[in-house]
Parts: sequence; structure tokens; C-alpha cells
Amino acid sequence: MNKRRILVTSALPYANGSIHLGHLVEYIQTDIWVRFQKMRGHTVYYVCADDTHGTPVMLRAEKEGITPEALIARVQKEHLSDFNGFHIRFDHYHSTHSPETRSFSEAIYHKLKQIDLISIRAIEQLYDPVKNMFLPDRFVKGECPKCNAKDQYGDSCEACGAAYAPTELKNPYSAVSGAKPIQKSSEHYFFKLSDPRCVDFLRRWTRESDHLQPEAANKMLEWLGNIGENKLSDWDISRDAPYFGFEIPEAPGKYFYVWLDAPIGYMGSFKYLCEQKQINFDEFWQKDSRTELYHFIGKDILYFHALFWPAMLENSGYRTPTKIFAHGFLTINGEKMSKSRGTFITAESYLKQDLNPEWLRYYYAAKLNGTMEDIDLNLEDFIARVNSDLIGKFINIASRCAGFITKRFDGKLVGGTQYQQLRTIIDEHFATWRPAQIEHAFEERDYAAAIRQIMKFVDAANEMIHQLAPWEMAKKPDQDDALHRACSLGIQLFYLLSHYMKPIIPSTVEKIESFLNCKPLTWPTLSAERSVSALLLPEGHMINPYQHLMIRIDAKQIDALIAANKQSLSVGDKPGNIGQSEQTKKTSQAFVPIAETISIDDFSKIDLRVARIADAEHVPGAEKLLKLTLDLGHEQRTVFAGIKSAYDPQHLKGRLTVVVANLAPRQMKFGLSEGMVLAAGGNHPGELFILSPDSGAQPGMRIK
Repeated sequence: MNKRRILVTSALPYANGSIHLGHLVEYIQTDIWVRFQKMRGHTVYYVCADDTHGTPVMLRAEKEGITPEALIARVQKEHLSDFNGFHIRFDHYHSTHSPETRSFSEAIYHKLKQIDLISIRAIEQLYDPVKNMFLPDRFVKGECPKCNAKDQYGDSCEACGAAYAPTELKNPYSAVSGAKPIQKSSEHYFFKLSDPRCVDFLRRWTRESDHLQPEAANKMLEWLGNIGENKLSDWDISRDAPYFGFEIPEAPGKYFYVWLDAPIGYMGSFKYLCEQKQINFDEFWQKDSRTELYHFIGKDILYFHALFWPAMLENSGYRTPTKIFAHGFLTINGEKMSKSRGTFITAESYLKQDLNPEWLRYYYAAKLNGTMEDIDLNLEDFIARVNSDLIGKFINIASRCAGFITKRFDGKLVGGTQYQQLRTIIDEHFATWRPAQIEHAFEERDYAAAIRQIMKFVDAANEMIHQLAPWEMAKKPDQDDALHRACSLGIQLFYLLSHYMKPIIPSTVEKIESFLNCKPLTWPTLSAERSVSALLLPEGHMINPYQHLMIRIDAKQIDALIAANKQSLSVGDKPGNIGQSEQTKKTSQAFVPIAETISIDDFSKIDLRVARIADAEHVPGAEKLLKLTLDLGHEQRTVFAGIKSAYDPQHLKGRLTVVVANLAPRQMKFGLSEGMVLAAGGNHPGELFILSPDSGAQPGMRIK
């Protein structure tokens, strides 16, 4: 395999606020990809920085009575603490308020100026006569010129969605001082993005080399317009004093706009790392570089990264990004994060509630598919998926087998003939193992597909152990060899699968490495000559006594998290919305009377079975139904369940549930339904929760 040299960045968090769960979608996505590439043996540098300049930082520092420098130093420490808490491992985390970023900003500006891509012209802006400052769009408020809604920002109306210039607002006022602004002229500096050199380059760059995801490339073409037309405007890159930022050379009182030096902060952060680690900076940034450069960003800043940034780099003599990976936004329980509902959750708050950060890393990974689609953190599904997949399936493999190895065989796995038999079993049962598919999914950032493949074989491993039933063998003194082989098999499968989980749950896998007494896991490679069993721990390998690797989520922890982040309901908010604590939900629901008493004989007539949802899919033409394929251990059945309003079918696959197995089949419009899945229901639309048995339950088990 050819070794790659890769530089990776995430978008720079702004130094005027806390890291929240929406931000973490990006940093967790990036960190998983970086860890995966490092496990494969590639040289990868992951850098980031705080985005520190601009009016909001200046005003917040003024309000707190401290310097902007003191503010950004404090916030940087808070941000790094949050990132470390979620196991985000940067090779370097810097600040845009640095000599390195200033140097590159000035150098790029001078190069663009030398080739006549910088122009100066006067513009009219709103000016605060009390604060003696020009007002950015978001610091002007007034009445919408379209619908007359009050207290709207200077760039767009939140009531009707109209976009406009701040000078168009009716009855405008300064959000800083409350004063009525005046119009004032000022000279501003512009990057000539409309110049044919920039437009022609961006058209080529968009079409060539797969720099962008398809949906991002389509958006670029929309911005650029058809060939022969030019829809791009020149970009205002300056702001007037007072402003916290870098002063433009030879332009007293003029400062670089924060969005000019923000992406240059990638270069500044990497330059600092290069000086500390003796890395060749030019090798990664020169025009003809053979290294790879990847930016992970949110889709809301695609405009800056896919238009301004490549055009600046190309025309100032630097290389352009290999690829830009844009992702969607995060919703919680299907809606935007809300402070009144307790779903505007900060990273710090999550950690303070003693919630395992790797629960969230796993859940995000299970949702991310490498596109710009938004993802939803459904808190009920979060609990169910983590408890089912991570603890009930993956960790369960080790917990079922390790105790026997320690107590009965002094911590030693099988060797000799037993070991060869074990290898044969693994090769036969895992002949369809396709780790290349997992590797490809990680490379494409389709972590959801990777997890589906991994969990497919986690299920297969659990099924094999369930059939061998070492807990039954342990009761029979003549079954020691079989018990030893069965438990060693479980531990070896757990070892194999842990390799693929490491980029997602690295801290837990560190514990696994300690438990298994093995070297740090690297990415396993297979070939036609190298079977799965070639990757096993050596024969007779000694493991350490098993300690708990991960505990289950308690729903009360999520209630406490929501309560900790919940602010008082504002006017217009309604009780009963998502994000309530479980106690609030209970008191807001109407009481449903208990049904009339039945005898134990009546109950015994109902045959309740554990079933694994092997497949789930939408039913064309059905508003409420999902088609479920249920594995009952000895057979599969089709059940049509009215849970479409509550569940995405992709999130049901692999889950255990409870089915009424002896219900008479019912011929429906869409097919024959051969049972009924049990679910709890509330009083609100979509408030359905399918039942799941505890970990260890297996398909086909009867509930009694």
C-alpha cells in the first residue's frame, strides 16, 4: 500500500461561544476519519484553531471588561477541554490571532494586490453615532421592509424570510447602543471574485478532480451561473476601526474581515506545527504539492470554502484543497436545538452529566453517510441503539466469555490442535467477511455503512456463541476442552471486531487492548493469501481479568441532561414539546384506565417471543406502516407495524424487539402480516416506543 501524506482541517469554532452537540458532528466525523487513516499507517496531520477576530469578540470583551486577547485565551482553553473530553485529537490546535496567520494573510493580500485582484471603492453603511463604529448587518435591527415585522436583523427577516440590505430596514436602531444609525460613506477593499481569472478557474475547479460532493458541486454551478454569464460579486474583505483583527498593510484604520483570515488560520496552525515538529510546510502547500489537503466543514460555510478560499489560494501561488467535505446540521428529536426545551446542549454539559462521550461518537457515526444531509439525535433512539449495539451486542461478546477463560483456564486462550480447530471454524463461518467494504465506507466517510457491516458480524459472533452455549458446557466436567475452545473463539472474534471499532470508540478500545494484553490495534489487511484467522491473537495468548468496558445508558441520565440545559419557557412556548423530562411527560399525559383483570391462564395463551429485526422498509402507499422482517431464531416472518411516524427503518435494523408470535396471520392490502410487534404509546402523534428485551436475550426466546 502506498503511504499517503495528508493534512486535515475542521472548520474553526468562533471564540464567542461554547461548543455544543451540533458542532461536535463535524469534529467527531473528522476525528474518526483521521484515526482511521493513521491506523492504516498513513502520515496524517489534523490541525484546527479558534476563529478569534470580528466585532462580536470585540464587543463581548468590552462588556466583560477584559481585553479581546484575554477573552480568546480563556475561550480557547474551554474549547480544547470540550474537544479533549470527546476524544478529538488534534495534532495542533492554534488561534487565528497569531503571528503565523497574520504573516500569511498579509502575504496573500500582497500577491492578490500585485496581480490587480484587489480594488478599493466607497460604500454606504449604517454607522452608530454613539459607539462611533460602522455596524455589521447582524448588529442593526429594525422593521422588515417587506412584511413590517419588528426587531429583525439587518440582512434578513426571520418572520417572512426576505433578504435585504441593512439600509432598507424601517426605523433601524443599533443593537449595540440602541441609537438610531446614520448612513456614512467609507472606502472598502474588495477581492475581485468577479474577475474572469477567478470565474474561469472556479468553473474548472468545480468540474475537475471530484473536489466537491455532487450536491455541493451543483450548488457551486448555481452560484457561478451558466457559461457566458457571471453571477459572482466582488468580495468585501475589509472592516473599519474599531475592529478586533489584523490591520491591512498601508491602510490605517482598515482591518481584514474575519472571513479572510479564518481559512488562512489553517495555514497558520499547520505552520506552527511544522516549526515544532520539523515538518516541511511547503511540501503540503506549494502549487504542485503531491500531498492531500482535506477540509471538513458545515454546509452553511460552503460559500466561503468553495468560492473565496480556492480562488484566493490559486491566485496567490498556493495549492488548492484536494477535497472539501461538507456535512448537514444536527436536529434533536427532529427539531432545531431549543433552550426552552433543554435540547440546546453544550459539550461541557454533556460531560458534566457523566455521559460517556463514546456513546455520542457511536451514535453520530451510525447516522453519518458522507453527504450533506442533516442528521437527527433522537434521544429515545440514542438510548436504545447504544444499549443494544454497543453493550448488548459488541461488549457482550467479551463479557460472555472472559470470565470462563480467567476462572477455568488461568487467563490463557487455546493453543495447539485446539487453536487450529478454532482457526478453521472462523475461516468457515466468516468466509463472507468483507473488511474491504468497511475500509471503503470509512474512506468515503459513510460511517453508517461501516457500522452496518461491523454489526452484521457482531451479530454473527453472538449467534455462534449462543449456539455453542459455553454457560451450559461449564456445568459439565467432561466439556472443558469444548468450553475452552468456545470461549477462546469468542475472545478472538471480539479482538478482530475491535480493530474496526477503534476509530469510533478509541478510549474503549484502549481498555480492550489492556484487557486483551495486546499491542495497540492497527488497521487489519487481508488478501487472497491471508484469511481472517491469520489476524488472530497467537495461540496460548494470555488475557487479563475482565473489567467492565462500558455501561448502559440510563434514561434518567438523559432526563437530567435535558433538565440541566432547560431554560424557562418563553412566551409562546407550549408545554408538552419535545425535550421534556420523563416526569413532565408523565404528568402531561392523560391517564388511560387499566383494562379489566385477566387470569394467568388467559395470559399464558399469548406467546411472546424475542425477535431480531432483520430488515425494515417503507411500504409504498402506506401512511403509517413499516414492513418488518423478523428473525425468530428458527424462522423468519413478515410483520406490518404502524410505527412509521416514530421510526426511520434504517435505525431499526438489527434491533431486538418483542412480537406476539401466535397471533392469527392477517391478510392486509400490502401483504400477509404474521404477528404483532409490541410498542408503548403516548397521547401525541408519533409517540411510539417499540419494546426491547435486555441484553443477552436471543431471537426465539419465549417471554414469560
